[in-house]
Amino acid sequence: MRYLALACDYDGTLAHNGQVDETTLAALERLRDSGRRLILVTGRQIDDLLHVFPYADLFDRIVAENGALLYQNATQEEKLLGDRPSAEFIKALRERGVDPFSVGKVIVATWHPHETTVLEVIRELGLELQIIFNKGAVMVLPSGLNKATGLGAALSELGLSPHNTVGVGDAENDHAFLDLCECSVGVANALPVLKERVDFVTNGSRGAGVTELIDKLVASDLAELEPQLTRHQILLGTCQDSELVNLKPYGVNLLVAGTSGSGKSTLATGILERLSERGYQFCIIDPEGDYEAFEGAVILGDHQREPSVAEALELLENPSQNAVINLIGVSLENRPSFFENLLPHLQQLRAKTGRPHWIVVDEAHHLLPSSWDPAVITLPQELEGIILITVHPDRVSAAALSLIDTLIAVGEDPEQTVKSFCKNLVQQPPSFDPPTLEPGEAVAWFRRTAAEPFQFRIALPRIAHRRHLRHYAKGEMGADKSFYFRGSEGKLKLRAQNLVLFNQLAEGVDDATWLYHLRRGDYSRWFREAIKDEDLAAEAAQVEQSPNNSPEQSRALIRDVIEQRYTAPS
Repeated sequence: MRYLALACDYDGTLAHNGQVDETTLAALERLRDSGRRLILVTGRQIDDLLHVFPYADLFDRIVAENGALLYQNATQEEKLLGDRPSAEFIKALRERGVDPFSVGKVIVATWHPHETTVLEVIRELGLELQIIFNKGAVMVLPSGLNKATGLGAALSELGLSPHNTVGVGDAENDHAFLDLCECSVGVANALPVLKERVDFVTNGSRGAGVTELIDKLVASDLAELEPQLTRHQILLGTCQDSELVNLKPYGVNLLVAGTSGSGKSTLATGILERLSERGYQFCIIDPEGDYEAFEGAVILGDHQREPSVAEALELLENPSQNAVINLIGVSLENRPSFFENLLPHLQQLRAKTGRPHWIVVDEAHHLLPSSWDPAVITLPQELEGIILITVHPDRVSAAALSLIDTLIAVGEDPEQTVKSFCKNLVQQPPSFDPPTLEPGEAVAWFRRTAAEPFQFRIALPRIAHRRHLRHYAKGEMGADKSFYFRGSEGKLKLRAQNLVLFNQLAEGVDDATWLYHLRRGDYSRWFREAIKDEDLAAEAAQVEQSPNNSPEQSRALIRDVIEQRYTAPS
């Protein structure tokens, strides 16, 4: 279920002349019976509202005074979200002849044309107050407070996200909270300017419009409105004709595949940054510790401590908190079972709260291998909102790949990546003219449509993807990312799964083996593709290209650049 809450304005939306009819009340009860929450968002003062609306207990929270007061029916608790108006301000309004006006717990309200006098008083007294209009009403509130901030506080108390909320209103003061909601709705009698900005306008006016909306919510979870909700789409990049390439924020699954060092991390980081900026919650499953430095998320686990499912769920209970589940401290053979245990709990949290909106699985070929059987997991809802990242789509479970809607191929051979994906699914690959990709480019295929794969330029992340130094110094990198000292005849197979072991093995291997890899440029290639450190790779390449260094000298030079960047004391 995508929408778990309905946020509704009162006057002119839910109510007509201050009263709510029986048909609308019955619709509100149907919505509650569907398991959804109700939040009333009104400019009225709470005492006034409770007097005219005896059915206020239908709502889980009431945001009153245009966002300045939060009321909980169950406990009758009032929470002020702003400061009370000063006596000096009230006195000045009376002396200037502003009449009528009312004073709430936070709000001061009057009517047109007194807004000019109110503004003069605010300026003369040097107060940090704002004026908000609601048709003929003039509301004065502390700066920064509005229906959106009040709704945000209500949703936070309920453990819900605005991205799982539908809002409905009719007037100027509703713009802020409607913009906050994933889906914004105006009733037919709403002001024209509001109807131009919302995602959907009902056929019915006031309570009839709200009833119409509720019927759609209960029947289809507003699935028919999905094509209209383009304002929340996540940018992936741009085509050659400057057309934007976007990802829907809900109901789709994405696979990012390609060789090491091809730009998968850059693309994924950009997507995650934009999801975070928009307020979508995500949970990254990070087998290799690659996201330890990611901003905007709490890291659980490190190379010395395993994360737990319980702490992950506790963290994700906060709608505004993102999580990185770092599995570097979990042995390689136990990582798939950890993920298999975690996934049903994440799905249960989604069924309850609609979150996390996205689950990101890095190194998907490790966590969802070909042997993975989804039948062993009881899923409370369809698995969606997934981003899989892998070097080897042919090694990922076909059951997981069958869920993918969008494939993004990066690296030197996007055609082979697409073919590998299709081969795993026993599906005919699409025909397209495979392009030669420049750095920062990718191929996208929306496989649920008839469109062919196409080339685009990746939208870069705001900050470069940074790897945590301890992971590469002491963590356990996967077998496909480790360095192997093999020698010219392949007689050796000495695996270095981190930089400390690399330096140790480098000291112990014979000169011929060391020089074999040095002359081939294997060290700088590993630093670039597996460690993803271009600066380290460049320094190593200088050592590799110098013909005058002895084996001892080249060992020492490469050891020094590693230790300076990764293992030297901070």
